[in-house]
Amino acid sequence: MRCPKCGSRDDKVIDSRQSREGLSIRRRRECLKCAYRYTTYEEIERTDLRVIKRDRSHEPFDRRKLVNSLAKACEKRSISLVLLEQAVDDIIHEVETGGREVTSAQIGTHVMAKLRDIDEVAYLRFASVHRRFEQADEFVDAIQALGRRVKTNAQQRELFPAEKR
Repeated sequence: MRCPKCGSRDDKVIDSRQSREGLSIRRRRECLKCAYRYTTYEEIERTDLRVIKRDRSHEPFDRRKLVNSLAKACEKRSISLVLLEQAVDDIIHEVETGGREVTSAQIGTHVMAKLRDIDEVAYLRFASVHRRFEQADEFVDAIQALGRRVKTNAQQRELFPAEKR
Protein backbone atom coordinates (compact mmCIF):
# COMPACT_ATOMS: atom_id res chain seq x y z
CA MET A 1 0.00 0.00 0.00
CA ARG A 2 1.40 3.43 -0.93
CA CYS A 3 1.25 6.27 1.59
CA PRO A 4 -1.15 8.94 0.24
CA LYS A 5 1.15 11.67 1.60
CA CYS A 6 4.70 10.65 0.62
CA GLY A 7 4.16 7.62 -1.66
CA SER A 8 6.30 5.26 0.40
CA ARG A 9 5.39 1.56 0.35
CA ASP A 10 6.63 0.99 3.91
CA ASP A 11 3.80 1.03 6.42
CA LYS A 12 2.47 -0.85 9.39
CA VAL A 13 -1.07 -1.81 10.33
CA ILE A 14 -2.06 -0.22 13.63
CA ASP A 15 -5.62 -1.55 13.89
CA SER A 16 -7.88 -3.94 11.94
CA ARG A 17 -11.63 -4.24 12.42
CA GLN A 18 -14.45 -5.97 10.63
CA SER A 19 -17.40 -3.92 9.43
CA ARG A 20 -20.71 -4.49 11.23
CA GLU A 21 -21.94 -7.02 8.71
CA GLY A 22 -18.54 -8.61 8.12
CA LEU A 23 -18.44 -7.51 4.46
CA SER A 24 -15.19 -5.55 4.72
CA ILE A 25 -12.17 -5.03 6.94
CA ARG A 26 -11.09 -1.54 7.98
CA ARG A 27 -7.37 -1.13 8.53
CA ARG A 28 -5.70 1.84 10.20
CA ARG A 29 -2.14 2.24 8.86
CA GLU A 30 0.90 4.36 9.63
CA CYS A 31 3.62 5.23 7.12
CA LEU A 32 7.05 4.24 8.45
CA LYS A 33 8.72 7.02 6.45
CA CYS A 34 6.64 10.12 7.28
CA ALA A 35 4.42 8.81 10.17
CA TYR A 36 1.20 9.80 8.31
CA ARG A 37 -1.83 7.76 9.40
CA TYR A 38 -4.51 6.67 6.96
CA THR A 39 -7.35 4.16 6.60
CA THR A 40 -7.82 1.43 4.01
CA TYR A 41 -10.68 -0.99 3.41
CA GLU A 42 -10.41 -4.58 2.25
CA GLU A 43 -13.42 -6.29 0.73
CA ILE A 44 -14.46 -9.08 -1.58
CA GLU A 45 -14.40 -7.93 -5.19
CA ARG A 46 -17.83 -8.18 -6.75
CA THR A 47 -17.19 -8.78 -10.42
CA ASP A 48 -20.50 -10.24 -11.50
CA LEU A 49 -22.76 -7.22 -10.84
CA ARG A 50 -23.27 -5.10 -13.98
CA VAL A 51 -24.83 -1.67 -14.30
CA ILE A 52 -27.15 -0.77 -17.18
CA LYS A 53 -26.68 2.93 -17.81
CA ARG A 54 -29.25 5.40 -19.19
CA ASP A 55 -27.87 5.03 -22.72
CA ARG A 56 -28.34 1.22 -22.41
CA SER A 57 -24.60 0.53 -22.28
CA HIS A 58 -23.33 -1.92 -19.65
CA GLU A 59 -20.38 -1.58 -17.30
CA PRO A 60 -19.13 -3.43 -14.21
CA PHE A 61 -20.38 -2.12 -10.89
CA ASP A 62 -17.81 0.21 -9.30
CA ARG A 63 -18.02 0.80 -5.55
CA ARG A 64 -15.76 3.86 -5.85
CA LYS A 65 -18.30 5.62 -8.09
CA LEU A 66 -20.96 5.04 -5.46
CA VAL A 67 -18.72 6.30 -2.65
CA ASN A 68 -17.75 9.36 -4.70
CA SER A 69 -21.34 10.27 -5.55
CA LEU A 70 -22.42 10.03 -1.89
CA ALA A 71 -19.36 12.01 -0.79
CA LYS A 72 -20.11 14.71 -3.36
CA ALA A 73 -23.72 15.00 -2.20
CA CYS A 74 -22.53 15.21 1.42
CA GLU A 75 -19.75 17.69 0.73
CA LYS A 76 -19.41 20.35 3.44
CA ARG A 77 -21.98 18.54 5.61
CA SER A 78 -21.10 17.10 9.02
CA ILE A 79 -21.54 13.46 8.04
CA SER A 80 -19.02 10.90 9.25
CA LEU A 81 -17.11 8.75 6.81
CA VAL A 82 -18.15 5.70 8.84
CA LEU A 83 -21.83 6.54 8.26
CA LEU A 84 -21.22 6.98 4.51
CA GLU A 85 -19.32 3.68 4.29
CA GLN A 86 -22.18 1.91 6.08
CA ALA A 87 -24.68 3.50 3.68
CA VAL A 88 -22.60 2.28 0.72
CA ASP A 89 -22.46 -1.24 2.19
CA ASP A 90 -26.25 -1.19 2.67
CA ILE A 91 -26.91 0.06 -0.87
CA ILE A 92 -24.61 -2.58 -2.38
CA HIS A 93 -26.33 -5.30 -0.37
CA GLU A 94 -29.73 -4.06 -1.58
CA VAL A 95 -28.79 -3.94 -5.27
CA GLU A 96 -27.02 -7.31 -5.16
CA THR A 97 -30.19 -9.05 -4.01
CA GLY A 98 -31.87 -8.03 -7.28
CA GLY A 99 -29.71 -10.18 -9.55
CA ARG A 100 -26.65 -9.79 -11.74
CA GLU A 101 -27.74 -6.59 -13.49
CA VAL A 102 -29.06 -3.34 -12.05
CA THR A 103 -29.97 -0.08 -13.75
CA SER A 104 -28.29 3.16 -12.77
CA ALA A 105 -31.80 4.46 -12.02
CA GLN A 106 -32.33 1.68 -9.46
CA ILE A 107 -29.00 2.47 -7.81
CA GLY A 108 -29.98 6.15 -7.72
CA THR A 109 -33.29 5.30 -6.06
CA HIS A 110 -31.49 3.31 -3.34
CA VAL A 111 -29.01 6.17 -2.83
CA MET A 112 -31.84 8.70 -2.52
CA ALA A 113 -33.60 6.54 0.08
CA LYS A 114 -30.40 6.28 2.16
CA LEU A 115 -29.55 9.99 1.86
CA ARG A 116 -33.11 10.97 2.82
CA ASP A 117 -32.51 9.31 6.19
CA ILE A 118 -28.95 10.63 6.62
CA ASP A 119 -29.17 14.29 5.57
CA GLU A 120 -31.93 16.20 3.77
CA VAL A 121 -29.56 18.67 2.08
CA ALA A 122 -27.43 15.83 0.72
CA TYR A 123 -30.62 14.11 -0.44
CA LEU A 124 -31.73 17.24 -2.33
CA ARG A 125 -28.31 17.63 -3.93
CA PHE A 126 -28.32 14.05 -5.15
CA ALA A 127 -31.99 14.09 -6.19
CA SER A 128 -31.50 17.23 -8.27
CA VAL A 129 -28.93 15.42 -10.41
CA HIS A 130 -30.53 11.96 -10.37
CA ARG A 131 -34.02 13.22 -11.21
CA ARG A 132 -32.62 15.94 -13.50
CA PHE A 133 -34.29 18.97 -11.91
CA GLU A 134 -34.48 21.82 -14.41
CA GLN A 135 -36.93 24.21 -12.74
CA ALA A 136 -37.02 25.75 -9.27
CA ASP A 137 -40.50 24.35 -8.66
CA GLU A 138 -39.06 20.83 -8.88
CA PHE A 139 -36.83 21.68 -5.90
CA VAL A 140 -39.83 23.15 -4.08
CA ASP A 141 -41.83 19.95 -4.68
CA ALA A 142 -38.95 17.81 -3.37
CA ILE A 143 -38.57 20.02 -0.29
CA GLN A 144 -42.31 19.87 0.42
CA ALA A 145 -42.26 16.09 0.06
CA LEU A 146 -39.46 15.95 2.64
CA GLY A 147 -41.54 18.09 5.01
CA ARG A 148 -44.50 15.70 4.76
CA ARG A 149 -42.62 12.57 5.77
CA VAL A 150 -41.92 11.34 9.28
CA LYS A 151 -38.34 12.24 10.15
CA THR A 152 -35.93 9.71 11.61
CA ASN A 153 -32.32 10.04 12.61
CA ALA A 154 -30.08 7.55 10.79
CA GLN A 155 -27.79 7.30 13.81
CA GLN A 156 -30.61 6.68 16.30
CA ARG A 157 -31.14 3.06 17.29
CA GLU A 158 -34.58 1.50 16.97
CA LEU A 159 -36.62 1.23 20.16
CA PHE A 160 -37.98 -2.17 19.14
CA PRO A 161 -35.61 -3.67 16.54
CA ALA A 162 -37.23 -5.96 13.99
CA GLU A 163 -36.44 -9.60 14.63
CA LYS A 164 -34.69 -11.58 11.89
CA ARG A 165 -36.64 -14.57 10.71
